[in-house]
Amino acid sequence: MTEETAGFPKEPDVPADAGERAAAADQAASDKEAAAEAPAGDTQTPDSAGDASARDTDSTEGEGRQGEAEQAGPAAELEAARAALNERTQDLQRLQAEFQNYRRRVERDRAAVKEIAVANLLAELLPVLDDIGRARDHGELVGGFKSVAESLEMVAAKMGLMQFGKEGEPFDPTVHEALMHSYSPDVTETTCVQILQPGYRIGERTIRPARVGVAEPQPGAAGGKAEGEGSGETQAAEEESGGPDEA
Repeated sequence: MTEETAGFPKEPDVPADAGERAAAADQAASDKEAAAEAPAGDTQTPDSAGDASARDTDSTEGEGRQGEAEQAGPAAELEAARAALNERTQDLQRLQAEFQNYRRRVERDRAAVKEIAVANLLAELLPVLDDIGRARDHGELVGGFKSVAESLEMVAAKMGLMQFGKEGEPFDPTVHEALMHSYSPDVTETTCVQILQPGYRIGERTIRPARVGVAEPQPGAAGGKAEGEGSGETQAAEEESGGPDEA
């Protein structure tokens, strides 16, 4: 302890390391000011440096994935466009096939309706044509009536009307209607021997069957004929061998 001098104030005690502490404080303040004045990007800590490196890696990977997506994008769009094109092509082909079937069906129905209408019209004219035929058979188809009759028959023929039924043709129940029946030794099968009314058809459609008289072979005529042929052959064989054998 120092003795106090009378008349002078007492000076405080100063630590020995007070100067070093003041210098350290000034240095810390200078460092803070330098850190505040330096750009934010220039000051990096270990943690911030690691974060920056991770961000750079993520950015590089993101750019790589974006590049791959950009390359895969056009290929995927092309495949989708091709699939859509194939689907539309199949739809178009199906519609075209349906339209072709519809057109053929309409044409077939139109032809059938036309044929039925023409057949109904000509069916009403058949009695007139029968009268013309009978007049021709009796020699009454002369003068102006003959010209009118021939014109009518020509128009009917142009519309597809065909006459059938002749004497001597085999009897067919699908196109002939038998009104008379008889037996005859001159036929070997059921035959149309008389045409009472001719038949008419349009294409494959029969408007009216031919009305005919038919004749069948006489019962036993075929057997007698066969026996006669057999005896004739036996006689010829005997003549070639020089007559019947003598016992």
